[in-house]
Amino acid sequence: MVSQGADHDPEPTPDGTLHSLSYGPYQLKYEIYGSGDRVIVWLHGLLLDANLSRGLARSLAASGNRVVLLELLGHGRSDKPRHAGAHRMDLYAQQVLAVLDDLGVDQAVLGGVSLGTNVSLLTAVQAPERVRGLILEMPVLEWAVPAAALVFLPLLIGVHYARVPLRLVSRAAARLPLAPFGPVGSFISAARSDPDEIAAVLHGVLVGPIAPTTDQRRSIRAPALVLGHGIDLIHSFSDARNLARQLPDARLIRTRTFAELWLQPARLTAAISEFLDGVWADPDVQDSASSARAPER
Repeated sequence: MVSQGADHDPEPTPDGTLHSLSYGPYQLKYEIYGSGDRVIVWLHGLLLDANLSRGLARSLAASGNRVVLLELLGHGRSDKPRHAGAHRMDLYAQQVLAVLDDLGVDQAVLGGVSLGTNVSLLTAVQAPERVRGLILEMPVLEWAVPAAALVFLPLLIGVHYARVPLRLVSRAAARLPLAPFGPVGSFISAARSDPDEIAAVLHGVLVGPIAPTTDQRRSIRAPALVLGHGIDLIHSFSDARNLARQLPDARLIRTRTFAELWLQPARLTAAISEFLDGVWADPDVQDSASSARAPER
């Protein structure tokens, strides 16, 4: 993985700055909101992009944080290789570390929603010394397996064998303007993706590891804030509750809906800001992370 500096993209986002990173033969895109040493790398959900979390990024930046919205390979404006091998979640974790290297940051708080949560956990296992804290919204773990199989396997089969109608959907979505409300814009952006690109992402995610083992989770020392709800089976509250019990230093918050952080963010944003204040103020967290070592592979 080659890092060649956080050069500005010629088209900045309305509220942040857009950056490019060379990652092997590919280009990753990420946005930065705010400035300072309190760095947070926030990751989107499956097939979504940075649109999903710009509101949160602006809010946390106003509280003195530097928020990085990374678009993983196959998502958003990052390159979209059409082979499954590029889209394993453990390789997505390597992309997070590449961004930290690109920024020249030793430690950051990692977080995200759904896919972003699982990738954050895998990153914390691969490089615990780089992770100051974790914000984990809607984890997809053991309780989600049956529901995820019912949803994602038919979707993968559909994008393989229904390319023609799906390309019509993609072309129609390309004509739609991106909505001013970020999460809606993120779903429209996902609908614009070519079926072959979607198939590659789904295939790669399904064949690779989707989360650390239970023993690996119990070894994660970084403090964590876990956000979960009981609305859908893929993001089971049981998974969120079990994760909070498995992590040595975790607090669990039950969200009112799956979209609370998007639609009524005040309560959760305040809790996240309070968590970040504690993480960055506690010297014991830095000492613990500095002494941590990545497990041998």
